Amino acid sequence: MLVLTRKTNETIKIGEDIEVTVLSISGDQVKLGIKAPRDVEVHRQEIYEEIQLENHQASKPVANMMDILQTINDTKPRP
Repeated sequence: MLVLTRKTNETIKIGEDIEVTVLSISGDQVKLGIKAPRDVEVHRQEIYEEIQLENHQASKPVANMMDILQTINDTKPRP
C-alpha cells in the first residue's frame, strides 16, 4: 500500500485518467473529490461489498423446477 500525505486542495493522480483531490478536512473526516472516466466505477467500500454480494446471490442456480411449481401450487387460492 502506498501511503501519501496531502493537504486540502492537493491532488493524487492514478494513471493518466484518475485524480483524487482532498476537498476538505474536518476532525477525523476527509472529503475527497474523484475525477475518473465514466467507464470506471467508483464506490465506497461498503457499497462495493454489497454489490458483490448481490451479484453472487444472483449467480446462484435457481431451485429445482419441481420445487418452484409446488410452491406456486401451494400459494394458489383454493376454490
